[in-house]
Amino acid sequence: MLAELEAVLDAAPEAGKRADYAAAIIEGNCLSKATAATRRLSNQRLGELYGLDRDLPLFRVLRRLWSLDPDSRPLLALLAAIARDPLLAATCTAVIPLPPGAELQREPMKAALRASVEDRLNESILEKVCRNAASSWTQSGHLEGRTFKKRRLVRAIPVAVAFALYLAYAAGYRGADLFSSGWLQLLDCDPGQARQLALEAKRIGLIDLRMAGDVVELNVARLDPAATRV
Repeated sequence: MLAELEAVLDAAPEAGKRADYAAAIIEGNCLSKATAATRRLSNQRLGELYGLDRDLPLFRVLRRLWSLDPDSRPLLALLAAIARDPLLAATCTAVIPLPPGAELQREPMKAALRASVEDRLNESILEKVCRNAASSWTQSGHLEGRTFKKRRLVRAIPVAVAFALYLAYAAGYRGADLFSSGWLQLLDCDPGQARQLALEAKRIGLIDLRMAGDVVELNVARLDPAATRV
């Protein structure tokens, strides 16, 4: 829902609460939906994926980073959605390890979902989730193609790396492990690339970072000035 997210963030005030985003979608029809029912559904789904509420730290950080580099938006949206959507997160193991040019196979993605949900979803729902997940990975740039989707590498940039480090830190990663976490792997970053991009994120004032060999001290407070700590 990348296009929808972009439209909503353009329409609602940056300091808005959940009700402001709902009003932009339902009453203002910023997504140009044909019926009230589809507007309400879009509001519900976008709220589930991204929060759309300044009271939520993850959304505050997403909102702060969103306007800094438009090229980072597909990756920012993916990171936020994976943090909040366990079904999308479950498909990571079917996509990220694929080498560039390899075709995405439906069965490994379904197997990853089954391992996450067990027997709670029937076959038709699993198929729908696979289609939606493949679309999300295509919008983020990790896949390309329509009928047959193939893996491609994304280009990590400092704004997206800052968000990935924020999520890794919130998940409990510390020290050098921050740069090898799954959050950085989502950006197709090896630890060396992650370190260099983290230094660039520091240079532009997004994070505080000190590194000396394997000793790494990260402070992400700059990403969320509204919070005293992560």
